[in-house]
Amino acid sequence: MKMKMKMKLKNVFMLYFLVSICGLMYALTQLGQPCDCTLHSRQSSDLVHSRDRTISRLQGELKRLQARGNPEGPPKPALPTIYTVTPTYTRLVQKAELTRLSQTLLHVPSLHWVVVEDSPVKTSLVSELLKRSGLPYTHLCTQTPKDFKLQEGDPNWLKPRGVEQRNLALQWLRENRGPSDEGVVYFADDDNTYSLRLFEEMRFTKRVSVWPVGLVGGVRFERPLVERGKVTGFYTAWKPNRPFPMDMAGFAVSLPLLLANPAARFHLSAQRGNLESSLLQALVSIEELEPRASNCTKVLVWHTRTEKPKMKQEDALILQGLGSDPSVEV
Repeated sequence: MKMKMKMKLKNVFMLYFLVSICGLMYALTQLGQPCDCTLHSRQSSDLVHSRDRTISRLQGELKRLQARGNPEGPPKPALPTIYTVTPTYTRLVQKAELTRLSQTLLHVPSLHWVVVEDSPVKTSLVSELLKRSGLPYTHLCTQTPKDFKLQEGDPNWLKPRGVEQRNLALQWLRENRGPSDEGVVYFADDDNTYSLRLFEEMRFTKRVSVWPVGLVGGVRFERPLVERGKVTGFYTAWKPNRPFPMDMAGFAVSLPLLLANPAARFHLSAQRGNLESSLLQALVSIEELEPRASNCTKVLVWHTRTEKPKMKQEDALILQGLGSDPSVEV
């Protein structure tokens, strides 16, 4: 038994010895032979460099994203809100006018649109338009008293328009904004044309800011006259002796000033051309007006009017029972 065990151990030892010798001889034969280690090293180096470039690129992208969300330096103060008050009434061109105006206002940052209908109820046309406008808005309505409403065929200048609607907007502001709220109030009719520059001119109004208005009063433009940065008079051809001979589109009022003067409002009984003066006289003197638009030398708003559409063919078709589909909103 012991002899068999010794033989097995001897055989294992011999086998181990032979394998070792073979391994040693193979190693000796490889000495001096070319090796592909350089290729492997180059591939590893390329991988490392590629990884480093990727990390560097991702770190740069992360910094750019952080800079957008958290710009260097102190955060910029919020812009004062421009409360743009627009009285409106039902007519064929109403939707077209409000659509055009809304798409101008969309380009103005920090703006709140206050739309007031001359109607006992809010109409679906205006409600839906405001919902789709993309603007922060407030929708109000109040009806002009019958005795002060223009009748069919009356000229536009016969009676003041939008008086009660603007006053309702002032009431809303006084009930929903406080002394700590910064802003400016601008009365923007739905048929005028506005440059975007105008809104930035008025944004930091301290009391009442003023500027020229084009295509108004029977002249190319009306404007305040300015000397040494102060308003000294007005260039206008129609009733120049009015207290404030300006168009509604030619001024903006600071929100704090309006809130501090709760009795300031437009007067239904104001004489022709004196509607603007009825408000401004309760707020400011001519000497306190703040000229804008390069000392009132640039026209940035135009008193345009849309031509009333001629519906003779439509009327004729209606008489034949062939009028256009009334369910299609224009």
